[in-house]
Amino acid sequence: MSARVLVVDDILPNVKLLEAKLTSEYYDVLTATNGKEALEKVAAESPDLVLLDVMMPGMDGFEVCTRIKQNPALAHIPVVMVTALTDAEDKVRGLESGADDFLSKPINDIALMARVRSLVRLKMALDEWRVRENTANQLGVVEKQSNVMMESADKARVLVVEDKNFEQRKIQETLQRDQDDVTVTENGAKTMELVATQEFDVLIVSLNLAGEDGLRLCSHLKSNERTRSIPIVMIGGEEDMPRIAHGLEIGAHDYILRPVDRNELLARVRTQVRRKRFQERLRSTYEISLSMALTDSLTGLYNRRYLEVHLEKLLLKNQESKKSLAVLLVDIDHFKQVNDKYGHTAGDEVLQIFSQRLLGNLRSFDLVARLGGEEFAVILPDVSEQRAWMVGERLRASISDVAFNVTGHEGIAITTSIGAALIDHNQHTKHEVLERADKCLYEAKKGGRNAVVFEGKGKLNPDEFKEAQRQFIS
Repeated sequence: MSARVLVVDDILPNVKLLEAKLTSEYYDVLTATNGKEALEKVAAESPDLVLLDVMMPGMDGFEVCTRIKQNPALAHIPVVMVTALTDAEDKVRGLESGADDFLSKPINDIALMARVRSLVRLKMALDEWRVRENTANQLGVVEKQSNVMMESADKARVLVVEDKNFEQRKIQETLQRDQDDVTVTENGAKTMELVATQEFDVLIVSLNLAGEDGLRLCSHLKSNERTRSIPIVMIGGEEDMPRIAHGLEIGAHDYILRPVDRNELLARVRTQVRRKRFQERLRSTYEISLSMALTDSLTGLYNRRYLEVHLEKLLLKNQESKKSLAVLLVDIDHFKQVNDKYGHTAGDEVLQIFSQRLLGNLRSFDLVARLGGEEFAVILPDVSEQRAWMVGERLRASISDVAFNVTGHEGIAITTSIGAALIDHNQHTKHEVLERADKCLYEAKKGGRNAVVFEGKGKLNPDEFKEAQRQFIS
C-alpha cells in the first residue's frame, strides 16, 4: 500500500530508524525535527499518517497534535504519538488531544507496521468521502468543511463481547461516564444474532474468549454487510500482539491491552465513536444535499448541472481509455399538447413514466438527466457505434410502442425524437458534444419526429433494429 508518512522527532537517529523501517515497507517518508516544521509539512504535503514524537523542545507533540486536529482541513489525518513515556495519564492525554494511537519506545515493529497499515486504510476510505464533500462544496451544496473532533462522543451504542464478569462490569461502568448504551454478550453466536437486528456504534471484542477465537469473530464481523463499517476495538494481552496485528490487518480499528485502563478505554472508544459519526455525517450530508442540488425533484433523474459536471469527467476519461461514448438528446414530441389536452398533473405523470422507460432500457452505469421541460439527455460511456444506434432506436420504440396510462386518462400516445452523436477519445468540450447532438435532434424533429438521427449516420431505420431489440442485453 503506497502512502506518505511524516516522521517527526527531534533526535535524528530516531528519525533515521523509523524512516528505514517504513521505507523497507515501501512507504514514502517525509521528516521533520520540530513541531513548527511538522505543522508546515502537514499543511503543505498532506501526508496519509503522522508519526509524532511527544517530547520535543519548544512545541511538544501534544500541542502539535492538538493544532492538527483543530484544523478542519487536516483533522482527518491520523496521528500516532511515539514516546518513551509510560504513564497512563500521558497516553490518555495524547488520545484526548486527537491522536489515533500512542506507541511506547522501544517500538514493537509488529505493532507499528500493523498500526500504520490500518490507519492508512482508514484514512484513504475517509478521503473518498472528503472528495465527495469537496465536490458538493464546489457546487455550492455544502458551505463549510467538517471536523472529526467536533463530533459528539457520548450516548453511543456499544456491544461488548467479553466472557469475564469482572471485565464486563469494568467496561460497563467506564462507558457509563459518557451515558453509553452498553450491551454485553459472551460469545460469537449471540453477537451475530444481536448485530443482525440491532445497530451499534462500536464493537469491543475480547481476543481471549473461552472456547472460541475472538479474532475469527472479528473477521466474521468485518465480512458481514451490516457490521463491516462498525469500528472494532480489540482487547488482548501483551502476548497477543501478533494476533492484534492480524486483527488490524483484517479491518479492526483499534486495540487496548490488559489490564484495561479505564481512562484509556474511554478515550479510545470516544475516538472511534467520533470517527464513525463523522463519516456517517459526511455520507448523509453529501447524499442528501447533492440529491437536492443535482437531481430533478419531479422525475428523480439528475439535472443539467450534474450532467455537465459528469460529462466533463467522462470526456477526460475517454481520452485516457481511448474509448468512445455516445450523447443522446431526447425530446418528447408535442408535449405542450399533452398539457393542454390532459392538464399539467397528467403531464407530470407522463414525464415520470417517460423517465422510468428510459432508465429501464439502459445499463446501470449509463446516465440519464432531465435538462428541463420535456428534454432529456442520455450518456452511454464505453459504447460501440453499432450498440449506440441500437440503444437509441430501442429508447424511441420503448416510448412509442406502449401508450401511457395516467390518472384519469388511459392510452395516451407519446412519441419521442432523439438526436445523437458518437464521441471519440480526442479532446472535446461538453458544450461542443451537446451542440452536436442538439443539431441531430433538430434534424429528427424537422424530419417528422418519432425518429432517431445519429451524426454521420442520419435517420435510423427502425426495421434494421427490430431483431436487435428482441435480443438486447442491457
